[in-house]
Amino acid sequence: MSATLLIAADDAVTRSGLRVLLAAQPGITVVGEAADGPEAVEGARRLRPDVAPMDVRMPRCDGIEATRRILAEVPDPPKAMVITTFENDGHVTAAPGAGASGFALERLPVPRIAQAVRTVAAGEEILFPADLRRMVTARPLDSAKAPPDAGLTLREEAVLWLMATGRSNPDIAHALTVSPETVKTHVGNILTKLGAQNRTHTVVIAYESGPVLPGLPG
Repeated sequence: MSATLLIAADDAVTRSGLRVLLAAQPGITVVGEAADGPEAVEGARRLRPDVAPMDVRMPRCDGIEATRRILAEVPDPPKAMVITTFENDGHVTAAPGAGASGFALERLPVPRIAQAVRTVAAGEEILFPADLRRMVTARPLDSAKAPPDAGLTLREEAVLWLMATGRSNPDIAHALTVSPETVKTHVGNILTKLGAQNRTHTVVIAYESGPVLPGLPG
């Protein structure tokens, strides 16, 4: 999967480093850079990249607000993802709610970031459960559950728990002995009931909500 990128970060060294390193990866072309949120929005409108890797902390408007504006204002907008230096940056957990398709830590090996970019470009979401767990909560990985008033069925809670462990729809279908189409329906229902923007936002909500669910597959 090939992808064109607009890299948004306020630090020029960070932008240049990401540009050089990612452009050297197969199938990735960097079409532009932005030094702040408004530049990112304008660059997305003008350059039409496939993916906009976005630093969280930028002047004038941060990466979270820039993501919201890109998705709301740019026709056929690029996929947005957050790249951050800080594992415990509280801003990052707001990114999925703004519509970002996931996040990656800047310290990850470049091939892993490149694969995340390709995944997002393909229309999927990225989720690294261990990283997400550290950034959202100190609870164990299996502590994810829905808010008590979400109204999820027991099967939907099981699907949510498996989503929180980073499993794909085919993996969930295999674990629960159902069809991938059934899992897709459950995931859609979960997003609606939780008011989540996307799969990653759903998992953030789950990690922020209560104790471990009993009786779910491990």
